[in-house]
Amino acid sequence: MKISVVIPVFREEAIAALLADLLARPDAGALEVIVVDGAPGQDTLGRIPAQLAADPRLTLLASPPGRGVQQNAGAGAARGDILLFLHADTRLPDNAFSLVRQCLADPAPAGGAFSLGYAEASPGLTFIAAAANARSNFTRVPYGDQAVFVRREVFQQLGGFRPLPLMEDLEFMTRLRRRGHTIRILAFPVRTSGRRQLREGLVRCTLRNLFLRLLYHLGVPAGRLAGLYRRHGG
Repeated sequence: MKISVVIPVFREEAIAALLADLLARPDAGALEVIVVDGAPGQDTLGRIPAQLAADPRLTLLASPPGRGVQQNAGAGAARGDILLFLHADTRLPDNAFSLVRQCLADPAPAGGAFSLGYAEASPGLTFIAAAANARSNFTRVPYGDQAVFVRREVFQQLGGFRPLPLMEDLEFMTRLRRRGHTIRILAFPVRTSGRRQLREGLVRCTLRNLFLRLLYHLGVPAGRLAGLYRRHGG
């Protein structure tokens, strides 16, 4: 099965290291990587070395900003059987592509995600990851920083991501589950950056995010949540 990795970026500095890691993986197999820049002309794509940019497996796109909008643009250009949505500050576990193919070789699941882990060593981040993994294993609704993946035909049937300014990942995975699809959470963790949480303060950042998720579940529009997120340090 061919995997299309879709990476939305916005003024991203470390994109070259991420692409080099993905394209050099021994289990890549049939792979394409699609980078969708939400800030064209702001030098994200210019940071990609010419040798990487010339790789036929790599596609570079421009899009209006917004993670959901950018991910839909990447999915629309994808030719793979599986769509894997990857945040630019997240690294996949070893053998990630083999794990995804193995998961979806079973016809039962429509998609899934990896477990959450952080690149930085911190007791607080370890606790946050453990709590997030317990939640996603219970609800079967992972968040985007867990590198969610889905069969392309199922993604198209659901109409992709909603163009929300916040919570687009939660909304899509919730809709996937409510349509009766099976979602699998793989035990292997990604390594995502915890720099923002450490900079803002773990307690403050965690309480703000929990509060915003509660408001989302209570029906507060995503536009208002995005405003609250920005006003409180997001």
